[in-house]
Amino acid sequence: MKQCFTLLLLTLFIYSARAEERIIVLNEGMWQADNGRLTYFENGSVVSNQWFRDKNGRKLGDTPNDIIQVNDDLIAIAINWSNIVQFITPSGYAVAAIEDIPNNRRLCSDGKFVYVTSYGHECATIYGMRYFTRGFVAKIDLSNYRVVATCEVGYEPEGIALYDGRLFVANTGGYAEQEGDHDYETTVSIVNAATMTVEKVIDTHIPNLFGEMSQSGRYLCINSPGDYYETEACGLIFDCEQALTSSDCFVRFNYPATYSCTTIDGNFLVVGSNFSYLTGQYEFSYLTINPMQMMKSRGASGLTRALPGSIGTDFAAMSQPYGIYVNPYTGYIYGTDAGSFEGAGYLYQWSPVGQLLGKHKVYINPGHFLAVAPAGYYVGIGEVASRKTADGKWYDLHGRATDRTPLQRGNIYIKDGRKTLFTK
Repeated sequence: MKQCFTLLLLTLFIYSARAEERIIVLNEGMWQADNGRLTYFENGSVVSNQWFRDKNGRKLGDTPNDIIQVNDDLIAIAINWSNIVQFITPSGYAVAAIEDIPNNRRLCSDGKFVYVTSYGHECATIYGMRYFTRGFVAKIDLSNYRVVATCEVGYEPEGIALYDGRLFVANTGGYAEQEGDHDYETTVSIVNAATMTVEKVIDTHIPNLFGEMSQSGRYLCINSPGDYYETEACGLIFDCEQALTSSDCFVRFNYPATYSCTTIDGNFLVVGSNFSYLTGQYEFSYLTINPMQMMKSRGASGLTRALPGSIGTDFAAMSQPYGIYVNPYTGYIYGTDAGSFEGAGYLYQWSPVGQLLGKHKVYINPGHFLAVAPAGYYVGIGEVASRKTADGKWYDLHGRATDRTPLQRGNIYIKDGRKTLFTK
């Protein structure tokens, strides 16, 4: 009876949060058209499809391709073709921007620094220009919005995640066909975030680790589209903890993980898009993955070819699936359809159990999402490098201490040097 009552309260809590659903959708626009935009979605409807312009009176930039929460007061956006990393408040107002990282791609943060992958070969830092044969990661100091360190990794590095003070960087070598002076990459670089040096390189022997890279604690979901010809697309579950001591730290599965996200219970939802130049066709797959089970069974279990409720069916009816996301505060699920890639796309909203709640017209190529925290939530970030504490207190990610067991479900705390997602 008590368990049923608890489940009822949880369900009521999740569904009552619908009115506080606040989602920023990052519309990429069209490459070299300088028409990237932000959509702001709230209370079940689109408030604006040009939210950044509404707030700041100017364009966002050309081909934005990542957006992350940095801390309570700051959001970072990577704007690839404009060579800008733009910082805004959760209310949409521009705070600062940096143009020192050309061809920037993906972002992660520890709350004090923002780390950016780049396909480029040069970067302006506080110590002068730095030049690279391959791609690199740049470290932006949020006290002055300047690049304070860089680290060369593989060619055309894409996804980046932070775990236990290390950056995990998926290298693609995606310009292999155009540049001709290198092959596709097959590696994940492990970079010490403090010293910005490569500690280890994991060779997956799987080419072109390109696209969204989702993180669920110690686990990453990484996509490989193959070479678009003979080499098949696939996906990886990668164990960051295990990678620190062993190269046997990942499991391959035979479906692409083009668009993926993390659920509030730690699973991955995956929409795979497999394109072949030989056929000129796309093939789609829809997966739910339990990463712990996948790693424990070495791929024998933990993967289900389905998404919750009607989500898989709804995606299958889209012209061109282009993104999937779970609001980490409420569990509501979102997806996008890019349509023709040249006109307005659509945002879909589902309940936490996969019931379709609405379809909303947004802008061109809506590919990335960020939830703004409902009132009363501590926003936090996904990872910090923390010092060991022996006083028995819990610390939030800004270093604020409490003597009592934390009460806020969904918050991330540190105790005795260990990170905990509080779920009780």
